[in-house]
Amino acid sequence: ELGYVDGLNIGIESRWSEGMTDSFPALAAELVQGKVDVIVASGTQAVRAAMRATSAIPIVMAVSSYPDKIGLVHSLARPGGNVTGMSNIAPELNGKRIELLREMAPGLSRVALFFNPASPVEPLGLQEVLAAASVTGVSIQPVEVSSGDDIPAAFAAVASGRADALHVFGNPVNFKNRQLIADFAARRRLPGIYEERLFIEAGGLMSYAPSYVDLFQRAALHVDKILKGARPADLPVEQPSKFELLINLKTAKTLGLTIPQSILLRADEMIE
Repeated sequence: ELGYVDGLNIGIESRWSEGMTDSFPALAAELVQGKVDVIVASGTQAVRAAMRATSAIPIVMAVSSYPDKIGLVHSLARPGGNVTGMSNIAPELNGKRIELLREMAPGLSRVALFFNPASPVEPLGLQEVLAAASVTGVSIQPVEVSSGDDIPAAFAAVASGRADALHVFGNPVNFKNRQLIADFAARRRLPGIYEERLFIEAGGLMSYAPSYVDLFQRAALHVDKILKGARPADLPVEQPSKFELLINLKTAKTLGLTIPQSILLRADEMIE
């Protein structure tokens, strides 16, 4: 839409890790050796690999979490260095997820949160959830899931802790095990909120997250500006402005939940 045609006035070199994050450094090195003009990276680990590979080539983050708090940029307003782009974190986003859970299941009092303590960003997300829950009267049960091997123990912890809802961060481990998690929630009759559409397609109750299509399209605007001479250091990191609420109607019915009108009016899509 910006007037670029691959092979005509722009060349696009793509690299895919196939889910193996340890391949990021080699892939980033390949792109740097190819003397590309801009690197677009999606996710914290990909961005960090690109940063380690070059301090000269501009890097545009298509997706990043808390980039200012974990050192990817100096600040959102003035990134400094060679990195700018998009953040998928917005103020009070995690608090909004807790609010949606309470609207959907007004009687809930204890929410189990699946998170990876080894992640550079998820402990920050956990603190936001705890802060939001403290003002709504909901208690949070943090459940550590660092690998697929932790899933059975996580399920046991939820059962023994008598949680009555789930909040699942959209990390690679949870994403890979989304069907197991959705099936567990159905067996335990637990309403859950997730960060990815595919969790809902697997049978999760609802998701609330930025539009990743919108983030990637806005990242392209950064690339366009850089190719026309702008410096990454001077381009503010942008936060999401478009969000999507998805609801699995079949799951709501199975859980015996009546979807409030307030949520129906805000839902972007209902999945049968």
